[in-house]
Amino acid sequence: MSVVIVSGTGTEIGKTVVTAAIAAAAVAAGRSVAVLKPAQTGVGPAEPGDAAEVVRLAGSSVTAVELARYPEPLAPDTAARRAGLPTVSPAAVAEAANRLALSHDLVLVEGAGGLLVRFDEEGHTLADAAGLLGAPTLLVAPAGLGTLNSTTLSAEALRARGLTALGVVVGSWPAAPDLASRCNLADLPKSSGLPLLGAVPAGSGALPPPRFRTAAPTWLSPTLAGTWSPEPFLATWAPSAFAPTAPAGPAGD
Repeated sequence: MSVVIVSGTGTEIGKTVVTAAIAAAAVAAGRSVAVLKPAQTGVGPAEPGDAAEVVRLAGSSVTAVELARYPEPLAPDTAARRAGLPTVSPAAVAEAANRLALSHDLVLVEGAGGLLVRFDEEGHTLADAAGLLGAPTLLVAPAGLGTLNSTTLSAEALRARGLTALGVVVGSWPAAPDLASRCNLADLPKSSGLPLLGAVPAGSGALPPPRFRTAAPTWLSPTLAGTWSPEPFLATWAPSAFAPTAPAGPAGD
């Protein structure tokens, strides 16, 4: 696969850090990588955006391309209209990704927010760009309560459109996961029907870039150029989530 769509099941769930980890793992495996950000929102003209953050973490060999930038942290269509700027069409995204694929082994297209966030006045979304590209979509999901519903809905939206869902990566796995996170880890593949392809530790984006690049392959499965395997990870975190709780004894015991 030369082009992969990276979409979150919501916002602020670690999508950019996951994109950087995939890029770093691919570079470590000897592949040339480009990251395409169709619409950057909530960032001023002189500020570094998500694509620049991927390059900072994954290394300067990664090519970064941003198609549009809007200053307010809103859905791309809304942000464009409020700023009086042109929107980005799925055709423009597909054209840019295909152009990058001519000179790179892997092109990562990082969306804005979730899969069905509006990109233009016609209501086109990242899913439409994925359809034009014929590219698989990786879902980045949070660990905690609510993720089963949002991840399953995103997976069903992909299937309903005849699109390929690559799998799920947990975007910010906590150092001390709560009960919901541990249960979700085991339930996500069953609920969404997609394989678990990695878990990026919370706070990974704050690591020094050299440490990030060294560790990135250990967070991702071989499908994403990594060495991570779900079985030992689940064995470490999931079993205790399903241990039965002893019933309380009678009052006065």
